[in-house]
Amino acid sequence: MPRCIHVLNGPNLNRLGKREPAIYGRTTLAEVEAMCRAAAGEDEIVFRQTNHEGQLVDWIHEAIDTEAAGIVINPAGLTFRSIPVLDALKMVAVPIIELHISNIHKRDAIYHHSLVSATATAVIAGLGARGYPTAVRAMRELIDG
Repeated sequence: MPRCIHVLNGPNLNRLGKREPAIYGRTTLAEVEAMCRAAAGEDEIVFRQTNHEGQLVDWIHEAIDTEAAGIVINPAGLTFRSIPVLDALKMVAVPIIELHISNIHKRDAIYHHSLVSATATAVIAGLGARGYPTAVRAMRELIDG
């Protein structure tokens, strides 16, 4: 029976492929979505991106209310400052994988402390766009137990 995995993306990720390619690579968000769908096998993917904190919170609530099997989230800059995203994730009863394209620990100190990590089942950072299908495959394994 197919399960639904939500892949949620925060601010500026719509600019992938153009934004700081030395850090984020040249893969576009559309290509990332295709990689996630391929990695999901028979499972459904809800793939979204927003530049607005409240929208991300609403999508986390929706994942809870629709009984998503798991959440892969790249909150981008909201990772380090968003109490509302943290509070929404605290309500999630299914696995959460926090994902970052770059290795946030090799970057400026402002990127070193993730609020989201306190709620995450696992964290993937520094694999570039390849981190997304890796996260989807890992989520499928977490769901399977």
